[in-house]
Amino acid sequence: MSQTLPGPDGRPRCRWCVGTPEYLAYHDTEWGFPVRDDRRLFEKLCLEGFQSGLSWRTILTKRENFRAAFHNFDFDKVAAFGEADVARLLNDAGIVRHRGKIEAVINNARRAKELVQKEGSLSDYVWRFQPRPEELGAPQTQSTSPASVALSKDLKKRGWKFVGPTTVFAFMQAMGLINDHAEGCIIRAEAEKGRK
Repeated sequence: MSQTLPGPDGRPRCRWCVGTPEYLAYHDTEWGFPVRDDRRLFEKLCLEGFQSGLSWRTILTKRENFRAAFHNFDFDKVAAFGEADVARLLNDAGIVRHRGKIEAVINNARRAKELVQKEGSLSDYVWRFQPRPEELGAPQTQSTSPASVALSKDLKKRGWKFVGPTTVFAFMQAMGLINDHAEGCIIRAEAEKGRK
């Protein structure tokens, strides 16, 4: 079975993205393109945690609500959240109202501040875990890698929550640490150019 399907313009794209317009736009403009901005990296780690057990479409359609609720994922601001903020977020129908995941974002914001103090930036830290090509199988054939396991373990050791190896692998795919666009996908070469 081919890993690509024709998009609305007839050009091949990763199979997973052609079923819904939200996925198509996300695939063509964001997924797999390298990100070095600390706020965007933190946002994506948080959203991947919220996605655990749900579809990415659910999170993607609520992304602007998440951004509003969590001050655009500015981890300095989120780190200051208290119990009143947790209560506010649990009543916010625009996001996923899961106490453990909400509290994990606040915890992880505090851990992100600590990490930046020690490592210089979230970006410098995360990109040290970029997997070597030989660690990866063919595109879209795995849900973890030795690098995602290592990053997950290190984040957990530093006190982060909702950062298991599968969640971290999805984060690495989305943020361009891995170019997991299918062979033959029209975006694969663009993402690779960005990685260089």
